[in-house]
Amino acid sequence: MTVPRSTLRLQLHKGFTFDDAAALADYFALLGVSHAYVSPITTATAGSTHGYDVVDYTKVDPELGGEDGLRRFVEKLRAVEMGLIVDIVPNHMGVGGSENAWWQDILEWGRHASHARFFDVDWHSPDPALRGKVLAPFLGASYGDELQGGKIRLAYRVDEGRFVIEYYGHVFPVCPVDYPSVFQEAPELALRFTGLTTQPADQPRAADACTALVTIAQTEGGQAAIEAILAAHSPDTPSGRDRLHRLLERQHYRLAWWRTAAAEVNWRSFFDVSTLGGVRVERPEVFAASHALIFRLFTEGLIDGVRVDHVDGLAEPREYCQRLRARLEELSAERPEGLRHGNGRTYCVVEKILARGEPLCRDWQVDGTTGYDFMNDVGALLHDPAGAEPLAALWAEITGKSASFADEALAARRKILAENLSAELDRVTRALHRIARDAQSTRDFTFTSIRRAVAELVVQFPVYRIYPVGGVRSAEDERFFSQALKAARAVLARADHVVLDQVAQWLGGKLPDETPQGEQRNERSERGRDRERDRNQAQAGQNPQPPSSASQRRAAQTLFSQLTSPVAAKAVEDTACYRYGRLISRNEVGADPGEFSLSVDAFHAGNRERIQAYPHAMLCTATHDHKRGEDVRARIAALSEIPDEWAATLRQWSTLNTPLRRGPNGGPSETSDINDWAPGPAAEAMLYQTLVGCWPLTLAPDDEAGVHALAERVAQWQLKALREAKLCTSWFAPDEGYEKECRDFLFDIVAPQRRNGFLQELSDFVGRIGPLGAVNGLQQTLLRLTSPGVPDLYQGTELWDFSLVDPDNRRPVDYELRRRWLGEIEEKGPPSEQMDNWRDGRVKLAVVRRALALRKHCELLFAQGEYLPLDVRGEHGGHVIAYARHAGSAFAIAIATRLAAPLLGAERDVPLVEAERWGDTAIIVPEALHSRVLFDWLSPNVPKADNERLFLRDALGVMPVALLVEEGVPKV
Repeated sequence: MTVPRSTLRLQLHKGFTFDDAAALADYFALLGVSHAYVSPITTATAGSTHGYDVVDYTKVDPELGGEDGLRRFVEKLRAVEMGLIVDIVPNHMGVGGSENAWWQDILEWGRHASHARFFDVDWHSPDPALRGKVLAPFLGASYGDELQGGKIRLAYRVDEGRFVIEYYGHVFPVCPVDYPSVFQEAPELALRFTGLTTQPADQPRAADACTALVTIAQTEGGQAAIEAILAAHSPDTPSGRDRLHRLLERQHYRLAWWRTAAAEVNWRSFFDVSTLGGVRVERPEVFAASHALIFRLFTEGLIDGVRVDHVDGLAEPREYCQRLRARLEELSAERPEGLRHGNGRTYCVVEKILARGEPLCRDWQVDGTTGYDFMNDVGALLHDPAGAEPLAALWAEITGKSASFADEALAARRKILAENLSAELDRVTRALHRIARDAQSTRDFTFTSIRRAVAELVVQFPVYRIYPVGGVRSAEDERFFSQALKAARAVLARADHVVLDQVAQWLGGKLPDETPQGEQRNERSERGRDRERDRNQAQAGQNPQPPSSASQRRAAQTLFSQLTSPVAAKAVEDTACYRYGRLISRNEVGADPGEFSLSVDAFHAGNRERIQAYPHAMLCTATHDHKRGEDVRARIAALSEIPDEWAATLRQWSTLNTPLRRGPNGGPSETSDINDWAPGPAAEAMLYQTLVGCWPLTLAPDDEAGVHALAERVAQWQLKALREAKLCTSWFAPDEGYEKECRDFLFDIVAPQRRNGFLQELSDFVGRIGPLGAVNGLQQTLLRLTSPGVPDLYQGTELWDFSLVDPDNRRPVDYELRRRWLGEIEEKGPPSEQMDNWRDGRVKLAVVRRALALRKHCELLFAQGEYLPLDVRGEHGGHVIAYARHAGSAFAIAIATRLAAPLLGAERDVPLVEAERWGDTAIIVPEALHSRVLFDWLSPNVPKADNERLFLRDALGVMPVALLVEEGVPKV
């Protein structure tokens, strides 16, 4: 197996296992994909629906079928000549519950645990209550309340000979050093534990003592002693509660309410999720331990490539990717015959959000991103730029909010930093404050002034993070850092500017006493010495020595970068995108809602850059993380073409449903105060867009069961959207009353009695714009399947994808329906034969099947062929996008209708422009194709270029998209 020709993403969990996927291998192969691409396969938290909460890197998840199930799956894939790409999660592990042995180890032994340096824990917290401890913010209420309520209890594990603290599903070990104090009621049991310390040399003796306790505790006397000990620590009595509390205070963790995490957590989490702990994969021993299974499976030929999750969370993404690449290539020579890579490279892509104009670092040695950048490009291309201003004005008018997304994003950044990630901000500030104290010129910089400077830099940061080389910002880093620096200087008081400038220097600027010669080499060797020293000191049980000044700066840079990326993700994707609703089709992962549209020329430029830098990057338009399905976005994007009609419709619906609004006391409200009713104008406007986007084309207003099922799905989205917006309610402090009022409003407007009112109007409106949405959907499908890169198909989206945010986009897929329809399609011929079935999505399935078949038939043409934008001339040239793929004597031309509203007309009920409407619009084809007959891979059309011109009336006569090739389509 070499670089994938195309991939199909599958979300594995206990309801969809390796065996379930194996049973579909023949369908995937018939569809035309070359590789299955699956969610993480390492053991995750029991019941996980996504696999990103890994608790054991060393085993294939038994809920998925274990390693045996994986082998059966791969056997089926190999039988149909398919490969397997797996998602890996190097950044974080699940640390809730009791399933993570590495995390349990540090809870038990603290900083002397063998895995103490596997997690990113600050063992030197300025809080005396946390020095040498781990904050465990897993309690559902305050510590005092939970202790008083008897929910925190001492328990004994009979099979292990160990005492633990139990709290619902959480288990916290009691350090064996404290067993003598626990055994006051049975001093004879304490002898084996007397004199123990937390030093590594004593930990094996503690394990032996616990093993002996298993036998002793099985005797009659031992059982009585254990029962007495548990009774003495029972929270049901004041004395037991006090004793239990004192025992807890001696542990290497501090139990706390989950709400304390944002302000006090002393270990890096994944964003603000307190059950996911950051892993220090930059340490060689951690890298080796966390990747051993994946490397073995790769060597044995079970997997063929990897997708790296959340690469920006890592301390050193560049070094990680380089190390990963080097190890995979080293192991590739050991793979079974027939599976070795003919091009000498193993497929490796990273999940990375790129801002407009931000390149992926070339020296990472990866094959590209997982495709969010392409999803952003093609999504923006679907929008009519003429709709930007009127729709922004409409949003501002009906909500009273700013018309600019940038304003909403800035406010969200401040909120997230202050309320969700303040502990991480403090940690960066402390790192910089230590540097300041070490120099006479900066020793008077206060913690508070440094914190202000760092906070403003983070708030103003235009990209996820920077990637200094040798501790110094690159020219590319400097481009983005300087933007944040300039914006921060404009906001901060003049008195803070000197601190701000110095902070900027520490965060990767060139210091006066540094010379560029050998700087990167010296930095790396010094870093290696620091790590070796840490290992030696840990083995000797010594406290770490103060790091060098260069190491301190490097550590501060890492902490800063590990703060800017989660702030960007949480503030933009998970907050502002749920607050701003000019058109929510642009509110997507990896997109900037402030960038409303993209020109055809800009789209071409992006494709040409990709083919030059990362020709094998993934191309996606739907993912397990998307906020709304690809065809939901495509239909909502159509509103940009009819802004005036949408404005009138939105106002009409709002007026129609005014009596159903919920007032401050839960009753109907007709108040003009936009803050005095539920759901409120912004949430109501986004709700209407959502209903327009996801309303099935085959759903009738009088189908009570169907409408109710849809409403339940929309209600799930609505609840998440309201909480993510963090305005009237939130995950942190939910307002259940407000949430119920919003849900009631939704179900009232789609109630059966509205079938002749709002429901009929909604259905009629969707019927009118449905063809526009379908044109957009087929356009983005064709572009994904023919652009430079590796097209990725998310599970089930070969039919219309009207899903919403998770968990809706992870619902079970009806593969049997797809398998049956695919068989029927194969019998009927080209996709154009399915135009009568455009509403149920069969035409999309047919396009996917045929385009993937062409990629297989002309593999080198699409894998290595050049990308040639084609000029479109004539009266409707702005309503077409066209380009050619060319290699050797082979050509393939992709043509798609775009912004079709003025050409379809209000009464057109199919997603196809009538041939005569194209008039003189024509594509200028390459000279090699002048006067040649071309065959449409998607229809029976056989258009012929009239010299240099290929008229759209011929090329797009029966389908809104075309994929033209010469007869025979010779392989390159």
